[in-house]
Amino acid sequence: MHPELFRIPFTDLTVKTYGVMMVIGFIAAIKIIRILSRQMGQQDAEHITTAALYSLIAGVAGARIFYVIHYWRDFQNKGLLSIFAVWDGGLELLGGVFLSIFVIVLYLWAQKLPIRRYLDILAIGLLLALGFGRIGCLFSGCCYGRPTTCPIAIRFPYGSLAYQSQVRPDKDRDRLEPYTQLPPEFFGYLNEANQWVVAPQLSRFDYYLKPFNRLTEDEKAEVTKGSYRPLPVWPTELFESFLAFTGCLILYLHRRKSFQLLKTGAPIPIFYRPGVTFALMFIVYGFMRFFMEFLRDDNPFGADKLTISQNLSIGMEVVGFFLIWLFSKMSPDKFNATEPKR
Repeated sequence: MHPELFRIPFTDLTVKTYGVMMVIGFIAAIKIIRILSRQMGQQDAEHITTAALYSLIAGVAGARIFYVIHYWRDFQNKGLLSIFAVWDGGLELLGGVFLSIFVIVLYLWAQKLPIRRYLDILAIGLLLALGFGRIGCLFSGCCYGRPTTCPIAIRFPYGSLAYQSQVRPDKDRDRLEPYTQLPPEFFGYLNEANQWVVAPQLSRFDYYLKPFNRLTEDEKAEVTKGSYRPLPVWPTELFESFLAFTGCLILYLHRRKSFQLLKTGAPIPIFYRPGVTFALMFIVYGFMRFFMEFLRDDNPFGADKLTISQNLSIGMEVVGFFLIWLFSKMSPDKFNATEPKR
């Protein structure tokens, strides 16, 4: 876990590792979609780059909006500006993906471009960016997994989001007792004199966790090597990153096959029609996210004992299959395939 990459000299500002990984993912996505879009002409490549830039802005906004809605209770007692404080953390990728797709479709429609073919390319870029984004999640300590004893488990440090979850009950996940029972003196707050005040026993979970630099040497030993050491958890961020890269490869191979069939001039099978690669993104990511949620320990359960993300994943599966059916009924556009420009 390394949420801050470095501190800007002579300031209190830091560069967040998650943000850097998002930028790397965006640049990688731009690179691959430009390469693929050269098959549609250099001018069109500029259009898709512009669409990607709009999608980045929409992605950040959508991810923040989705997070604020998801965790609205945490924002009710804060000021309005806290909703916009993206630099303090709090983004949900699903919300970013949904709003990005909406903005991209609007842009392509306004430019009178072949929407389905561009969406096929952008789908590949989205999963590629997601793979890098999940690595950023690992550095930030979010999207953490459930405790496990598997050999590939990882440990987040004292004070991390995963540790905070382990030492508190979580009624939203039907966990009435914490995984690790910390002594009461670990919970409290700093008063105006900068002194640590221990919280009342019965309401201790409503207070802050004692800062690491306030711990005694014995307490530090206990939370790093002793009884209160963070529990190992599933490396869900790495799993999701690997699955996103794998999904990107699947979509790339599918789109390449579709383009090869297009150049033959022969009738194209339903599974390789324009837009199907984009539809497959919903199916691949929805399937991946649904089952990964069983290993994660951060999202609250709904009334059906499934998380919001799992319910959205089911919806994505339905949308994906519906889009395949819809695109199979649509007539091919008049796009003429060309050899990629060098």
